[in-house]
Amino acid sequence: MDNTVASENISSGVYRERIIPFIAGDGFQCNLIHIQGSVSPTRGPVLLVHGAGVRANIFRAPVERTIVDALLEQGYDVWLENWRASIDLPPNQWTLDQAALYDHPAAVQKVAEETGYNKIKAIIHCQGSTSFMMSAVAGLLPQVDTIVTNAVSLHPVVRWWSRVKLRFAVPFVSKITPFLNPQWGLYAPTIPAKFIDAFVRLTHHENESAVSKHVSFTYGTGFPALWNHENLNAATQDWLQQEFAHVPLSFFRQIRKCVFRGHLVSVENKAELPANVIQETPKTDARIAFFAGEDNRCFCAESQIRTYEYFDNLRKDYHSLNVLSGYGHLDMFMGRNAGRDVFPLMLDELEKAN
Repeated sequence: MDNTVASENISSGVYRERIIPFIAGDGFQCNLIHIQGSVSPTRGPVLLVHGAGVRANIFRAPVERTIVDALLEQGYDVWLENWRASIDLPPNQWTLDQAALYDHPAAVQKVAEETGYNKIKAIIHCQGSTSFMMSAVAGLLPQVDTIVTNAVSLHPVVRWWSRVKLRFAVPFVSKITPFLNPQWGLYAPTIPAKFIDAFVRLTHHENESAVSKHVSFTYGTGFPALWNHENLNAATQDWLQQEFAHVPLSFFRQIRKCVFRGHLVSVENKAELPANVIQETPKTDARIAFFAGEDNRCFCAESQIRTYEYFDNLRKDYHSLNVLSGYGHLDMFMGRNAGRDVFPLMLDELEKAN
């Protein structure tokens, strides 16, 4: 099935979008969004991979210039992946292992089939990044030759209060609900949802919407946790209310283990994935550009610094690290000035020869 629709963007007018379903390795149905501008691409495909509890649309905030705009302007063929963590797909108890083993290899293969390219670049964010990197180091993404990763990859490092929440809140919340959902800030349908909403209202008094307060409670430490408030324009703050929804406790139980181990660990005992991602030599030749916001209150910039150092020790001066002051977690993509401060650096990394 190939559904083609048109969408309007502030800076680029009308895009053509093709929604292309693909079946993950275990049968879960995901999809790709192929973004086409007014002219045919002159460069190869770039796959964008979102984080937890959001969707592929997270890369298209209502700002003057999005990362999609920037890629199209440079002639890239742009593909957005909705993997099983997407809020556009049915809620499910996903893990990073499932995404690494089943979703990302199938998405990359589908892009290769659709475009005819055997080499693909990727821009990956948050848990899209951790799971994609898990897949890459396991040797499951041989077509990917360049990776731009934002926020966190193999070494999740969080602030002390996030460690407290992971240690004590995750086991408790797991007993009362299988999911968290920032939409509970607008409507809490169950007793556990009402309880969590009341707790969020009691503890979060920042000048943010109810949904954004739940986002900060769910994902990090701070008021707000996922962006610097001054980096977002008013339209983006309103738009964000529709961009967060269900995220399963199965993910939080896994990332809890990863944080306290100091690196990613698999939890499903799949032979195709290393139990400890840093004990085996990575099975990828991809050049990796690590990005981090210095003010990230979800995953500290140290997360990317540690993984960069790990890869740099294996292959000196091949990979790169960019830590940007004045930026946090998601404002790296949706900040009002990200088109000036962040995207040119990411494009430079995509264009470097391997």
